[in-house]
Amino acid sequence: MSDVAIGGLGLAGILVLLALRVPIAFALISVSIAGLWALLGERPALGSLRTIPYQFVAHWSLSAIPMFLLMGSVAYHSGIVSSLYTAARLWLCRLPGGLAIASNFACAGFAAASGSSVATASAMGRIAVPEMLRYRYDPGLATGVVAAAGTLGSLIPPSILMILYGTFAEASIGKLMIAGILPGILTAVIYAAMIWLRCVIRPELAPPVDINPTLRERMQALAQVWPMPLLILGVIGGLYGGYVTATEAGALGAFLALVIAAFYGRLNWAVLRASIVDTVTGTAVIFFVSIGAVMLSRFVALSGVPDAIVDLFGAGGLQGYSVVLFCGLVFLFLGMFLDPIGLMLIALPVMLPIIDQSGFDLIWFGILTIKFVEIGLITPPVGLSVYTIKTVVGDKVALTQIFRGIGWFLVCELLVVALLVIFPQIALFLPGLMS
Repeated sequence: MSDVAIGGLGLAGILVLLALRVPIAFALISVSIAGLWALLGERPALGSLRTIPYQFVAHWSLSAIPMFLLMGSVAYHSGIVSSLYTAARLWLCRLPGGLAIASNFACAGFAAASGSSVATASAMGRIAVPEMLRYRYDPGLATGVVAAAGTLGSLIPPSILMILYGTFAEASIGKLMIAGILPGILTAVIYAAMIWLRCVIRPELAPPVDINPTLRERMQALAQVWPMPLLILGVIGGLYGGYVTATEAGALGAFLALVIAAFYGRLNWAVLRASIVDTVTGTAVIFFVSIGAVMLSRFVALSGVPDAIVDLFGAGGLQGYSVVLFCGLVFLFLGMFLDPIGLMLIALPVMLPIIDQSGFDLIWFGILTIKFVEIGLITPPVGLSVYTIKTVVGDKVALTQIFRGIGWFLVCELLVVALLVIFPQIALFLPGLMS
């Protein structure tokens, strides 16, 4: 059997194991070891199992992951997130669909202090969805907006997925994070415009609320939000100005979150313990999957599968943006079945050589990759962000209602992807200024 055939058989084997619900990390590691054994023999395969995990985990840039997770956990458990939603609700409640629009922008704000889509959806789901349901909002809209806007945690910096992408693609993590700012804001604005338009056309989706806050109440609520801009400026401003690296920005963000929580008198043992447990658990999951992906990358490269796919593209006449379209379709298909980290790390070893050889900017493709992963978070049958919201709301809203509420947000996502492809400078403008 040829090396390419072994590589192809290994990739097919991973899909079979995932279909059998084998945990992603174990599926990746087991297939990679078996593949390396078939290609190189017993000793190199077992040697890879000893050396590759350590070499990957010891990568300095990955230390930003637990730091950003800690920052988001402290921000949530100390109540900073609830203050953000309260202010957005008081300022936007009089608009058609105002509570949904407030939830959308509150998700965007928390995404800038979280780094995780699932964490953003979970945190905002506990706060915003019950409030919208209390005011008789359409259940699909109430849950759909948080499930969709929660995915901004992957795009608006800091982003765990961007750290992993930058590590695998050997691209600047700092520039990747800055590149996500404008696409993230654009996505949130398009979401808000869609919600407003739908609620103007169909007022029954979002009945008027009996909230009539005074200017003083609005200003008081706004005054409670100052920790969030401080966190955002500390992290993004430090990255953009070149004062800190991505790793240092994570440490700075975690430190600022702890200081702010202490300033408010909310940094007690319960908050600290919950934040540390969330951070350790999240980091362990991410690292196990990432180790499997690194081993898969080594196996796939040695098998010659990427080179064979590049040759296949050339023979089939696929060039330029048709390659990007193909990669996007693969991401969208796999996104229906895989979680975001597993999806990205399984696909990148095969796709990055193709994109690099096609001459595309890896920063721009990184943002497109995050967008494709975002779409995977809200597409059936898996839709991890949707299931996160379902876990939060329990039996109050059926899963089918949440997926129906997602439909219009998927249309918005495809619009943003189209704009990024037509106007790459949406993603590349700010990183270009850093140079």
